[in-house]
Amino acid sequence: MRQNAPLLDLRTLRKNQSAVESGLSLASDPAGIVNFLDMINNLKGDSGRGYYMQMVIGTPGLTLNILVDTGSSNFAVAAAEHPYITHFYNRALSSTYQSSGRGVAVKYTQGEWEGELGTDRITIPQGPSGTITINIAAILKSEGFFLPGINWQGILGLAYPLLARPDPSVEPFFNSVVGQTGIPDVFSLQMCGAGVSASTTADPAGGSLIMGGVEPTLYRGSVWYTPVLEEWYYQVEVLKLEVGAQNLNLDCKEYNSDKAIVDSGTTLLRLPGNVFSAVVEAIMQTSLIEDFSAGFFEGTKLACWMRGESPWRLFPKISIYLRAMNTSQSFRITILPQLYVQPITDIDGTLDCFRFGISPSANALVIGATVMEGFYVIFDRAQKRVGFAVSTCAESGGVPFAEIAGPFLAEGVASDCMSGVPLREPVMWVIAYALMGICALVLIVLLILLMLPCQRHRDGEITDESSLVRHRIK
Repeated sequence: MRQNAPLLDLRTLRKNQSAVESGLSLASDPAGIVNFLDMINNLKGDSGRGYYMQMVIGTPGLTLNILVDTGSSNFAVAAAEHPYITHFYNRALSSTYQSSGRGVAVKYTQGEWEGELGTDRITIPQGPSGTITINIAAILKSEGFFLPGINWQGILGLAYPLLARPDPSVEPFFNSVVGQTGIPDVFSLQMCGAGVSASTTADPAGGSLIMGGVEPTLYRGSVWYTPVLEEWYYQVEVLKLEVGAQNLNLDCKEYNSDKAIVDSGTTLLRLPGNVFSAVVEAIMQTSLIEDFSAGFFEGTKLACWMRGESPWRLFPKISIYLRAMNTSQSFRITILPQLYVQPITDIDGTLDCFRFGISPSANALVIGATVMEGFYVIFDRAQKRVGFAVSTCAESGGVPFAEIAGPFLAEGVASDCMSGVPLREPVMWVIAYALMGICALVLIVLLILLMLPCQRHRDGEITDESSLVRHRIK
């Protein structure tokens, strides 16, 4: 029987191959630099406000909470007062801070900041041992970046140098950690906020950022790996989507338009417009909810049920097929409704209200926290791959909120789901630099001609003003 669900306006509540190989599954490394067991539960937070870890910055050390983000590459901290943060990093009070004299600005889909680049020392209480010197962006101005209710004062970008601002010469945090400590170039994430209300601030959910390898107690079953197609974001290849047992039957190029990435800093599962519409249509056809308002799927309304009445049984599973390391095969990661129908708040202790954890995107398919909370995700940069295994913390009553299966033959799917995809940002950088080089060559030729005898008098100056702005897009 189909059921109705009351809806609540959300105006003020919005976002506030088979790899049987286990990778680096060690409790510690021989040099004693890392002990993975010490890193367990070093994260706090949830998908609505992000996951953060403690770091000690500067001399004397200042302890700050830093948001973990695999979709950007700058390490940046608040360096000025802001109404939504309790304390900030004062460069003048750190004897080890060194300014580079360079400005930096980063703009996100939601929020932006600007500040000054420099270097300083950091230690990570529940991370690799020792002191590390890293590039740090001191945030002096921001808009829409620090939000009400957050408990972090900076952001830790864990992506590749190509995304670093103002240019790839700014070495990202994890590159510095690997270079200075000698740990393997791999980290892994477990985020444990599945099924936890985003309005619960007193006791935030936890998680683990394991730097240097893989901790086998954080997952069950096998790890399945998919290739990293390009080292900027953690870009992967999506072959198809299913809602319940229903294949959306879209051209696989639509799933990868213009990129598909794994990004812990994005709250939701974000889908290209056509894919999102197809998913919503399939959910409405297969769910047990009658006459469900479009506002829930558009993110403008919450769906509310009487307390104790679970809505999850009314919704289907959603599966994403990723290309395996054996490129003729794929594997499937599946999220149960507990991951994408997310508890937000309660009304007068009588109603539990939920949001839709999927949204449309104009520029990417983003496997964000909605999906990642169901899995232990391994970013194996050394072997250019991202691994997925079922997380031990995403479950209720011993029943996991996620599933993984394979291998499947990639038959019926194009051998390359990326053909025809618009040029990606690093390629555009190369083209832009090449064009600027050509312009410079033309200018040199013109200047030589102007200096030759019998040339006409020049009335003005030749100027070449060009800018290449790269914004991180979420």
